[in-house]
Amino acid sequence: MKTAISILLLIVGIIHLLPVTGVLGPERLSALYGISVSEPNLEVLMRHRAVLFALLGGYLVYAAFTPAAQLVAIIAGFISVVSFLWLAQPVHVINDQLMRVVVADYVALACLAAAAGLLLRLRLVS
Repeated sequence: MKTAISILLLIVGIIHLLPVTGVLGPERLSALYGISVSEPNLEVLMRHRAVLFALLGGYLVYAAFTPAAQLVAIIAGFISVVSFLWLAQPVHVINDQLMRVVVADYVALACLAAAAGLLLRLRLVS
């Protein structure tokens, strides 16, 4: 059970680390999200978003190997994934790149739900 939780958190961590390349600039952001990032203020916000995802992804990877950090990581992951899916839901026209993000977040959500269930079960058994 402990190994499964670690693997699930690693998967979610990797999903959150993938957008870190957006910190490299507008060309990479355009490739990631299929949007033009020609406005300098938007570029700063999107590059900062990449840094925040790196922080969360790094924490999820750390938690995969640190049982004491797993509950907080799962909660933070849920907040990240559910908030994006909630914000994306009413948008009726999503481009292909952003649809990949939606799909990845559903995978992350399933992993987080499984990890939460396993962690709860593990704590109830102990």
